[in-house]
Amino acid sequence: MTIRVLLADDQALLRAAFRILIESCDDMEVAGEAPDGAKAIELARAHRPDLVLMDIRLPGGDGLAATSAICADPELSATRVLVLATSEIDEDVAEALRAGASGFLGKEVTADVLLDGIRTVAAGEALLSPLATRALITRFLVTPAEDSRLAAPEDLAALTAQEREVLGRVAEGHSNEEIAEKLGVSPPDVRAHVHRAMTKLGARDRAQLVVIAYQSGLVRAVPPPSGVL
Repeated sequence: MTIRVLLADDQALLRAAFRILIESCDDMEVAGEAPDGAKAIELARAHRPDLVLMDIRLPGGDGLAATSAICADPELSATRVLVLATSEIDEDVAEALRAGASGFLGKEVTADVLLDGIRTVAAGEALLSPLATRALITRFLVTPAEDSRLAAPEDLAALTAQEREVLGRVAEGHSNEEIAEKLGVSPPDVRAHVHRAMTKLGARDRAQLVVIAYQSGLVRAVPPPSGVL
């Protein structure tokens, strides 16, 4: 299956570089280019791409507002958003995750990491680096604004014991294969548990499951190492 990617960045040179990189891959194509947030929303609704590669800093309706609008649109439920940010521990990235983004990368990543990230998010997986995830959760996700809270402790009552166990390990950043090995089950079994947890908790994807796990208290945040802000 070809992954259709919408590019949202205000720098034409950077969009051109992304286009060349993406179209060098047999499994990807560029569905459109947007220089600002408003155009990103318009093109997402027109072309319904598999993924939007979203610069968090955009004029004309910023990347956060565009992410929120795209992720909240029921007609774009199959479209994922991968945010690009200058800092992996920026509060704006936490806001993007709350808005429904499926992951984020720092702009300093290599081409291979970016392409792998696009494939990961398009496949419905979360893309959260361990360092950035720990810092973000500790600083922002555990104490969200009331209107952005995704879950309360009582919401976990809908989950089975196995689903809670899998959810906790997802929140710790483990892959399906790692979880399967730890629990003595098959990777398809883990995927099934993740899918059921998403359905029961109303999560869009694994990124929101991570937020829910911490906000509900299932997993406790560990303060980042000294010097990491």
